[in-house]
Amino acid sequence: MGVALAVLIWVIAIATTLLFAGKHWWFPESISEHGQDLDGQFALTIGVIGVAFILAQLALGYFVLRYRARGSERASYWHDNPKLEVAWTVVTAIVFVGLSVLSQRIWAKVHLTEPSADAVPIEVTGQQFVWNIRYPGPDGKFGRTKPELINDVDNPVGLDLTDPAARDDIVTVNRMAIPVNRDIRLILRSKDVIHSFWVPWLRLKQDTVPGLAITIHFKATKIGEYEIACAELCGLGHHRMRGFLSVQSESDFQRWLQQRASQ
Repeated sequence: MGVALAVLIWVIAIATTLLFAGKHWWFPESISEHGQDLDGQFALTIGVIGVAFILAQLALGYFVLRYRARGSERASYWHDNPKLEVAWTVVTAIVFVGLSVLSQRIWAKVHLTEPSADAVPIEVTGQQFVWNIRYPGPDGKFGRTKPELINDVDNPVGLDLTDPAARDDIVTVNRMAIPVNRDIRLILRSKDVIHSFWVPWLRLKQDTVPGLAITIHFKATKIGEYEIACAELCGLGHHRMRGFLSVQSESDFQRWLQQRASQ
C-alpha cells in the first residue's frame, strides 16, 4: 500500500507540473505595454512555487515509501527540530517578500506613475449592469455632471448641458474605442455598487467604488476587439455586464470619435 501511495503522489506531481509547463488553459494573449512585465513576474512566481511543490512532493513520496509499515516494523517518532523549522520559515519569508517587492514595480507602473502628456482621457462609470464610457470631446475637457440629472435613457452620467464643456462630451454604453500604441488615462467611477473593470488581454483589473474616482493608465499594443467584463459580483444581472474594447489605428479612432460626436 505504501509503495502504491508513493508512486501515486509522484505521478500526480509530475502530471500537475506538465500541465502548468505546457500552459494549458493559460492567459489570453497580452496586448498591453505592462502585460509582458506582469506575465514575466507571474512566470517567475509560478517557477519558484513549482520548484518548491516538486521538492515537497518528492520528499513526501520518499517518506511514505521509506517509512511504510513492514510487518511489525513501525515508523519511529521524530521530535521537533526548532533550527530546521526556523530555517525553512526564514527562507520562505525571504522568497515571499522578494517576489512581492519585484511585483510592486509593475503595480506602480500602472497606478502611481503619470501617463504621457498626450494620453487619451476616458471616464468609465459602472452601474448595474452596464459600462458608461465618456470622452471629453473636441475641447479636451470633461464637462460638469450632477447626480440629479442622471437619466438612464439619454443621460446616464448626468451631464449638465448648461456647462459649455459638457455639450461636446461623448458618452457611449458598453463600447470603448482607443488608439493603439498611445497612453490611455482611465478615470473609474461607480453609480451604485462596487464593480470591477477587467480586460484580461490588457492584464488590467481595477474595482470601481461609489464615491471615488480611481485613476489608472495603460497602453494597448495590438489592434482588435476585446471584452470588458465585470469581475465583481454586483447583483442579479452581473452575468450580463459586458462591454467591448476596440483598439484602433489613430486615424480610425479619430473617425470613430467624429461619428459619435455627430450623433
